[in-house]
Amino acid sequence: MRVSRFLAGLLLLAFAATGVSADNEKVQYAATRSADGFDMPVGKPDAVGFYRSRGFISGRHMGDDWNGVGGGNTDLGAPVYSTAHGLVVYARDARMGWGNTVIIRHAYWGDGRWHYLDSFYTHLHQIFVREGQQVRRGQLVGSIGTNRGMYTAHLHFEIRKNLRIGINQGSYRKDLSNYHKPYEFIGKHRELRGGNRRVRVPINTFRLQARVVDRVGEAPRRPEATPSRPRRQDFQINRYGDPRR
Repeated sequence: MRVSRFLAGLLLLAFAATGVSADNEKVQYAATRSADGFDMPVGKPDAVGFYRSRGFISGRHMGDDWNGVGGGNTDLGAPVYSTAHGLVVYARDARMGWGNTVIIRHAYWGDGRWHYLDSFYTHLHQIFVREGQQVRRGQLVGSIGTNRGMYTAHLHFEIRKNLRIGINQGSYRKDLSNYHKPYEFIGKHRELRGGNRRVRVPINTFRLQARVVDRVGEAPRRPEATPSRPRRQDFQINRYGDPRR
């Protein structure tokens, strides 16, 4: 029986993209709907009523912070939406500087092959999806929060190329080898061919606890003589800087 180009490309990308799971076990897969495009995660589909108070800064801030135009905590509890069709692979309180977090795995067709990526939504006030749930583009997944008062209310949103990161961001290089710039990526992928197909995606690629998962793509170790940054500064962010578009 002739194997279709579609299936051959899918299987090749699956193994090339992930290799083994976070526990060095055989990768597991689940079916999901391929993305037919990507929208903004707030004020759907175009972030109406929101602005980016902080954008992607390689090595420092690996996503976009979305704030309501009213400022302060006026956007507390505002809806957060899935940027595209996908499968929820994480939906729980990650604690630390993250708080309530949702990670959705996506597959999309481009340049003659399948691509996988994760969208990451954190500091949520509430989570409205569960792990293993299928979600559609624009579906409600949570609400904007403060991570127990750690921040002024906002959504921190990332798009990851590396499916191993999960909540273990410190284990990987904080650069474009592992991340997309979310605002720019969405702007270039609003409508996609090959959407709404049944696609198998790897699901056990990162640990659910915050710890170093492996050595692949990790950041260089800091010299022992270099003092560590004080803990209280680890998650400080400027909520009142100039909006970045």
